[in-house]
Amino acid sequence: MALTLLRHTTPAIASGVCYGMTDLDVAETFAEEARAVLNALPPPDRIFSSPLTRCRKLAEHIAQSHALPLTVDERLREMDFGTWEGLPWAEIPRGELDLWAEDFLHARPHGGESVAMLTARVRAALAEWHSHQGHALIVTHAGVIKAALATEATSQGYNTTIGFGRFVTLTQSLRGTSA
Repeated sequence: MALTLLRHTTPAIASGVCYGMTDLDVAETFAEEARAVLNALPPPDRIFSSPLTRCRKLAEHIAQSHALPLTVDERLREMDFGTWEGLPWAEIPRGELDLWAEDFLHARPHGGESVAMLTARVRAALAEWHSHQGHALIVTHAGVIKAALATEATSQGYNTTIGFGRFVTLTQSLRGTSA
């Protein structure tokens, strides 16, 4: 079984803004980005998507191109950053960022979801799909992909950088390759 986790294309928002579970549309460059994604992806036999528009539009495009059904799964949405949603990162109080950095996995100074909560949600979803024979595509967010790469004991996977329209393919062992 292989799972390809694909980050959505560029969202329609200024860079430097915290937007986690905020439902954003795609940027004007969507058609060009989606075409490049289709050319790079291994062919899936199942497609899952976050319910957020920036993922769902790309997933629908890919599903239509491959004549496959699309399953939307709430567990694939991005992390809830609570009161930080929609704020420029530079405007988030330094003390709150420091609290988060001190206990990255468990702190919730924004009142939303902790990194550990996100990781548990993602791991539960992935555990279900690892029994599937074939190649599943999951159109999701950077935080979800990082959670999939993180181990239960550390936040190491959260150091991964994944660009818009880029993907990581996981095998049974959760060792990833990226493109």
